[in-house]
Amino acid sequence: MLHGLWSPGSGLVLWHDPAGGDVEADALPDPLGKILRSAKFRHRAQVLVAGAYGPEKTQVRAHALAPEAAAEVLLQNLPTGLVAADLRYLGHVARGIDRWVRAGRITPEVRRDDGEWWVRWRLVGGQRQRAWLAELAVAMPAALQVPGRPAEILDNLTAELTDPVTRRRLMPTLPNRTGAAGAPARRSDSSSSGGWDPADVEVESAAPQEHPLLTALLDAVPLESGSHRVAAVLEDWRTSLTAGEPELVLRLLEPEAEDAAEAGALWRLEVCLREEGEAPQPVLLPGDPQLVRLAGEKLAAAKQAYPRLRDLPGDGRSMDLFLPTEVVLDLVAHGANVLQAEGIRLLLPRAWRVAAPTLKLRVQSPAATESAVGLNGLVSFRWELALGDTTLSPAEMARLVQSKSDLVQLRGEWVQADRRMLVAAADYVTGRTDATETTAGALFAELAASPAIGVPIETVSATGWAAQLFDAEHSDEPVPDPIGLKAQLRPYQQRGLAWLATMSRLGCGAILADDMGLGKTVQVLALLLHERETAAATVTSPGAGVAEVPADAPPRGLGGVGPTLLVCPMSVVGNWQREAERFAPDLRVLVHHGPGRRSGAELDAAVADSDLVVTTYALLARDVEELKRQPWQRTVLDEAQHIKNAGTRQARAARLIPARHRLALTGTPVENRLEELRSIMDFANPKLLGKPAEFHSRFAVPIEREHDENAVTRLRALTSPFVLRRVKTDPAVISDLPDKIEITMRANLTVEQAALYQAVLDDMSAKLKAAKGMERKGAVLAALTRLKQVCNHPAHYLRDGSAVLRRGHHRSGKLALVEDILESVIADGEKALLFTQFAEYGDLVGPYLSERFGAEVPFLHGGVSKQRRDDMVTRFQEDPDGPPIMLLSLKAGGTGLNLTAANHVVHLDRWWNPAVENQATDRAFRIGQRKDVQVRKLVCVDTIEERVDDMLRGKAQLADLTIGAGEKWITELGDDELRALFALGAEAVGE
Repeated sequence: MLHGLWSPGSGLVLWHDPAGGDVEADALPDPLGKILRSAKFRHRAQVLVAGAYGPEKTQVRAHALAPEAAAEVLLQNLPTGLVAADLRYLGHVARGIDRWVRAGRITPEVRRDDGEWWVRWRLVGGQRQRAWLAELAVAMPAALQVPGRPAEILDNLTAELTDPVTRRRLMPTLPNRTGAAGAPARRSDSSSSGGWDPADVEVESAAPQEHPLLTALLDAVPLESGSHRVAAVLEDWRTSLTAGEPELVLRLLEPEAEDAAEAGALWRLEVCLREEGEAPQPVLLPGDPQLVRLAGEKLAAAKQAYPRLRDLPGDGRSMDLFLPTEVVLDLVAHGANVLQAEGIRLLLPRAWRVAAPTLKLRVQSPAATESAVGLNGLVSFRWELALGDTTLSPAEMARLVQSKSDLVQLRGEWVQADRRMLVAAADYVTGRTDATETTAGALFAELAASPAIGVPIETVSATGWAAQLFDAEHSDEPVPDPIGLKAQLRPYQQRGLAWLATMSRLGCGAILADDMGLGKTVQVLALLLHERETAAATVTSPGAGVAEVPADAPPRGLGGVGPTLLVCPMSVVGNWQREAERFAPDLRVLVHHGPGRRSGAELDAAVADSDLVVTTYALLARDVEELKRQPWQRTVLDEAQHIKNAGTRQARAARLIPARHRLALTGTPVENRLEELRSIMDFANPKLLGKPAEFHSRFAVPIEREHDENAVTRLRALTSPFVLRRVKTDPAVISDLPDKIEITMRANLTVEQAALYQAVLDDMSAKLKAAKGMERKGAVLAALTRLKQVCNHPAHYLRDGSAVLRRGHHRSGKLALVEDILESVIADGEKALLFTQFAEYGDLVGPYLSERFGAEVPFLHGGVSKQRRDDMVTRFQEDPDGPPIMLLSLKAGGTGLNLTAANHVVHLDRWWNPAVENQATDRAFRIGQRKDVQVRKLVCVDTIEERVDDMLRGKAQLADLTIGAGEKWITELGDDELRALFALGAEAVGE
């Protein structure tokens, strides 16, 4: 006897009864007989057979058929004597599907399989088809009910067979099919078995191109334009075809008021039917037989989709169910989504909400003098626990803790919340509800050291002077534009000036983390002018004369304010000089730089006679003893990411300089790790975030590895008072900045590049076999660098001084692409910035581009002197006849410069750190830019460059911090993962 079963994923599985022997294939009609004659029965299937004590499981040899072949077999007449009931049952289902097809109750659907979108036929669904499936489920032989879920087997069977059954029935009726090439097609006489094969066509003549969806459906080829949106449109259309019948609505009703507080209270789940545009109507018993049957079918489907609705007590007068609280919680948390996927809506009581517990910190400060505010000022604070928008009283907290359920009644509403989080938060808040007096600094220390309890801090609010520090919503008192400022501040810059003035007055260090190009420089210059003018007005107020100054008082700048020390990279020293001359010409600026720089008493006198002293990070570390002797009013670190590693000489030197106020400027407070933020904050406000080891365990690990929302909110509460962050893409910040268009452009390798690439891979593989630990990491990073060089140009990797071109042809696909880009840029009369992380590649490319376009191509890198840098920037930025192209090394030219004359940015090679690349791009995309900025990032096809670029573009940002990717993570991959990432793909080499 020949048996059959349906196996999701395998299709129709044929097997012989071990007790009855094999069926002779010649005794069966074709196509089943033909299939059995060639079948090897190599498949293994677990089936139910008759045993001495009833059905028992056994493993048999079997033969599996894909849905297309299965449909051909099941639609034929199967002889009763040779074919078992289970296989005949499957044939009955297939013929039922065929009847639905002939009735036109099918629609196309788009679904994704094997990485591509396919168009397939499926049943429309609806009341009649559900009734048919319900009858089939009851009649299903026990042998097919493996593992005992008939509805699931039937759903998969009908889903897989509908498409091949439809094709057998529909395709022979389409003699004028249009082939994939757009020509009419007719079935060939060689077509066998009555089916339709897209290969069995003969092209006759040209015809108009048909719609891609129809081509994919009828020719069984992938849909190139497939997407989730297309799939959703077709699904909505299918649903609309059954919209005429009432839909099932389950309405949850809360317990009676007197029973609500009881632990065993039952919730009524009311079973309703809703006509389109009407209110849901409960299904009563007895009632309209047709509606009762329909509701029963739909409720059975709901129970099948969400099994926790089974075996619940019911109501004899209706189809309603009674649910204990634990089932209600699971229904709302999980069941609702499952039911919605089945087209069944769940309605909750109006007085119901899902809420998460949060902490609120209330800070109060007494009236105080200027000297008693800031981190040393006295404040009182208390903690509050909230559930959603409701702040809980101590009595409510106690009642919720005593509750045994995640569902509680609070102020007349049912609230669903995580009880474990509630208990933890209530335990923390209890004992902290009374006001506690301490200093602001001690309060921040408690925030940093607070144990992680899984409950985020929602708000920190404050009154009095503390509102200027703690309350993020507090609006600082506006500060008028200084009289000496030769610029009109934008509204967000005025807000920045007011914030900086407040932080300076409170004596709190600050981090101005505005996006690159938003004018951090002019805001700092405005602050210096504001303080000088304010001090001058105080000292020489009308009618007061000039205040006496003690003879032993330390030197002061103009207006009685001490000098400011500004530390910046060498590349932007000239920029600060020019900006100060332009916007604040009354400020006395001293540049402490060069071999002839002042020292000793001469430096002391020069500093005393200056308002702003500009130096570099390198000289800060070298001259720290000279600089820390001066009476600084303020220390400002520009591009403060230069001290992101707290252990470096320049970071230690920055922390040694005494100043009343400290200010860090950076567009990227975090590039790779949160430790970088701690290092910068430790300069601005020492010890605020604790020691490195404490910060690592309290914040870095929970946030970076575990994505702990509680740790994120605590860190935000700690840092937000001292960090002002605005981004240029926010229209509320700046509305007249043009668009930034980012494009990833792909170049093929040349044959020479491909050979070198493979040689580097082979060398790396050989070294990895014996390398371990740091030696292995070094081998991977070295190979990574060499592969980047190969992708740039063979001469860059070989370093043999060979020519850029060979016999007039490009040796690098990437450089050929760059040439095409620049040709278009120059033809349009525009300018471009080219960034590379390799100085030697700039030395190679610069002369070639200069000769190719007949124009000077300056190259700004770390070895260029300050004077030459300034000249390069001035000529490129201001000279109409200046160079149209500028090459920059990513490190030396990626920060601080204003190069808005260019509106094209090309990243020749990738640093693979979005924060660093964005800094470089922002040389052109900043205030003053009037054209849309086009940013092109070049990668080579089917190489590690393209694969890492794909990964970076899908990388999520962490807690609104710019966490870059860097490259070190690659060294942690296994050997097989490395080979897959580094491998040279088949599409890498161009023709």
